Amino acid sequence: MIIRHLSLSLRPMEAKKKQERAIVHLEKDGQHYYYGNLKALCDHWGKDAIGVSYSYLKNLKISKDQPFKNEKCIIRRGYIITSTRYRENMV
Repeated sequence: MIIRHLSLSLRPMEAKKKQERAIVHLEKDGQHYYYGNLKALCDHWGKDAIGVSYSYLKNLKISKDQPFKNEKCIIRRGYIITSTRYRENMV
């Protein structure tokens, strides 16, 4: 009979690096809205509400410094920095 000894390797809590996540910021009627991508923004508002289509926006190089502006809204791209997370890894 063979008995195998299984041992668990316990590692100290490992820090997960901070992450930057891209967001799309819509400013409309003095209110601010945040989306994960342009498609989500356009699906929520529609061409008539924001005055521009998704197909037009996706070809622009929208950034924080180069927003899209029209008479109905301002659309910017930016980043959210998430905090560091800690987790235990057990192998």
